[in-house]
Amino acid sequence: MKKVEIFTDGSSLGNPGPGGWCAILRHKGVEKTLSGGEKETTNNRMELKAVIEGLRALKFPCEVDLYSDSTYVVKGINEWLENWVKKDFKKVKNPDLWREFLEVSKPHKLNVFWVKAHNGHRENEICDKIAKEEARRFSVNK
Repeated sequence: MKKVEIFTDGSSLGNPGPGGWCAILRHKGVEKTLSGGEKETTNNRMELKAVIEGLRALKFPCEVDLYSDSTYVVKGINEWLENWVKKDFKKVKNPDLWREFLEVSKPHKLNVFWVKAHNGHRENEICDKIAKEEARRFSVNK
């Protein structure tokens, strides 16, 4: 199984407001950057969307080291998701995206790590900058 690193971040200008996301995928030193956004969204939706799109880009099952500065995403995956599934996402925010995450993550083995935001972590800083640029782009195109 190939080993891949995915670094993600999401941003929104207002909550809700225009938002952007970014994911950096790395395999054997080669990086690919993905990004996008939406006109009306929340920060947590963009954080999770970055993870989903990063995983969706993988063409084969991988062992993935996933890095996010979002406590919502990291704890959601590592701690809360199992119970959310058991209760069919009742009273859970963003059930559509969590279901989408479950689908795209199925073929992969995930190791999910939290990184401190705005702390000099190279990939997190790049993702943060791109996610904010995407949010601004969607703000202009309202």
